[in-house]
Amino acid sequence: MDGSGSSLHLLPNTFLVLWLCTLSATTEISFVTCGSVIKLLNVKHNVRLHSHDVRYGSGSGQQSVTGVTTVEDSNSYWSVRGTSSLTCQRGTPVRCGQTIRLTHVNTGRNLHSHYFASPLSANQEVSAFGENGEGDSLDEWMVLCGGTVWQRDESVRFRHAATEALLSVTGEQYGRPIHGQREVHAMAVASQHSYWRTMEGIFMKPSEMAGARDNRGPSHTEF
Repeated sequence: MDGSGSSLHLLPNTFLVLWLCTLSATTEISFVTCGSVIKLLNVKHNVRLHSHDVRYGSGSGQQSVTGVTTVEDSNSYWSVRGTSSLTCQRGTPVRCGQTIRLTHVNTGRNLHSHYFASPLSANQEVSAFGENGEGDSLDEWMVLCGGTVWQRDESVRFRHAATEALLSVTGEQYGRPIHGQREVHAMAVASQHSYWRTMEGIFMKPSEMAGARDNRGPSHTEF
């Protein structure tokens, strides 16, 4: 998994799950690093950031992004990557205030926003966009956290770099074909609906923390 701004080489879904399950345990790290593959939980609504190859029927018509209560769904994994103009070396801690891309592992599309209205609440639409990890500047999000680096156990916000809106969930639920999934959108005003916490995933270790035989090894949590 490449944490730089280069093209993302996607793992087949089945192989990804096997990889997650069979990795040997390593020393846990307390912060999020570039190249990590993670799930993000909306703290207020207890749903994980999710996407799938289902397109919006309105607005941009791009791939939909939702929130799901299911813990095990592999469609909730996102890769933490650099931007097209600023690489993010694998294993490097993500700094508070740093701009990143979040790439949906199973489809290779980036978390994206723009001035289309979201389907249910008419807030700012959030979608998944691009191919093989490459999209455009509207895929970039700034990590807002309280210290120097993004800690795994803290609640953080993601501000869309181009529009300055915050990634949010306010509870609206879809009907068919994605019944019960929550609308994810972006909002101009900060609120309790825009806080996210890292959950399950693979966390790439900084090289200086690893041993001589495993200087780029992953740390993972089970799902």
